[in-house]
Amino acid sequence: MPIKLLKIQHNRLWTLIALILFLNHGFVQAAESNLRITSITDGDTIKLSDGTSVRLLQIDSPELRGNECYATEAQKALAKLINRSGKISLTTDPNLDEVDRYGRLLRYLFIGKRNINLEMVRIGAAAPYFYRSERGLYSEKLIKAAQSARANSRGLWSACPNTKLEPNRALATN
Repeated sequence: MPIKLLKIQHNRLWTLIALILFLNHGFVQAAESNLRITSITDGDTIKLSDGTSVRLLQIDSPELRGNECYATEAQKALAKLINRSGKISLTTDPNLDEVDRYGRLLRYLFIGKRNINLEMVRIGAAAPYFYRSERGLYSEKLIKAAQSARANSRGLWSACPNTKLEPNRALATN
């Protein structure tokens, strides 16, 4: 009899675990479906409707504060990419930090299936940036996109001719 009772309790435990996982997944889905971007700080940082700042992972764009070459254009490029229709989702990278030293979330931004981080590099509005030389899931694609943008003089690679492609350093366009 104790074995049968143990088996019933074991089944109930697994049912409870499955229910918790299901409810948690449903909550995450609902939170993502209500996600709204309310402002664009610069070419690699956005602000959400709840006030959270999100730094786009593995890319760096020219800084507005330093009046860097192509800073305003990078901000406008991100605004244009974000303005497209599609579900907005933010994903972490299992190889990288989830929050930076300023408290911003570190995420890849997708609109539909389009990786906006990668698209910013592809159009020359940002460059790959591997903080602490740590490479994430899309590092190789980011490097290839930057090499192509530079070779084809797209975006900052045309406007800021002294810019170097150095993924382990912050972007410097001046």
